[in-house]
Amino acid sequence: MAVRSRVPGLAGEMAAEFAGTMILILFGVGVVAQVAAAEIGDHDSIAWAWGIGVTLGVYVAARISGGHLNPAVTVALAVFRELPWRKVAPYVLAQTAGAFVAALIVRWNYTEVLAKADPEHTIKTQGVFSTLPGNGVLPVDMWGGLRDQIIGTAILLFVVYALIDVRNRPPLANLAPVVIGLLVVAIGMAWGTNAGYAINPARDFGPRLASFLTGYGEAWRDQNGDLYFWVPIVGPLVGGVLGAALYKVLVHRFLPQEEESAAASAPEHTQHQPA
Repeated sequence: MAVRSRVPGLAGEMAAEFAGTMILILFGVGVVAQVAAAEIGDHDSIAWAWGIGVTLGVYVAARISGGHLNPAVTVALAVFRELPWRKVAPYVLAQTAGAFVAALIVRWNYTEVLAKADPEHTIKTQGVFSTLPGNGVLPVDMWGGLRDQIIGTAILLFVVYALIDVRNRPPLANLAPVVIGLLVVAIGMAWGTNAGYAINPARDFGPRLASFLTGYGEAWRDQNGDLYFWVPIVGPLVGGVLGAALYKVLVHRFLPQEEESAAASAPEHTQHQPA
């Protein structure tokens, strides 16, 4: 008896993006809560858990939606006509909702620990859920954070494009999500100082909203009192398109053509495995 192939449709793709992003944030925000509130672990454990979270989230969603998990990825793909624009808003909504729900779960589970570490739910533990310039303590302002987010997300998309480009010998045996996870670990270790390497609007806005609704009244502002929430949204969206454009200009156009037909014959939702 033949097994009938099932096309997921937009609802299925949204569900996959929701689930994949939720897994990403459960590990990412969870590890920051453990380090910041319980003082278990350090910067390296944060970087590794975020990277592992990306890998696992992409594996969850990639077969159905491509495993974007990040509006910066979704928008970049749409700008370069590798994803229909009609899918952008649904994907971004699903990603943000997944991040929001995951952050609520972390907030609930770490209720007692966060209350002991920071009873007033102040800037001290706000960084568990959302990013801050200079990680809340170093002399980096809002504009320094914006610069950092543009650069960091440009790096992310530049390398992601290299890893999913069929003409550029991408990782085989379904290992692209593992390498993308390592990329996020590397960005965290090298580019985490100035703005906490959000590099993902959904990753920052969803948990920021969750923290605001559960007691963090100043969640939209940074330690300087500036309205900061827009920085990890605008910066990654600009940086993502910039990084993808640079890859197209500097690498993709010089690659040999022989594998284009194989790429074109692959189903749309299996061609893109971003982070």
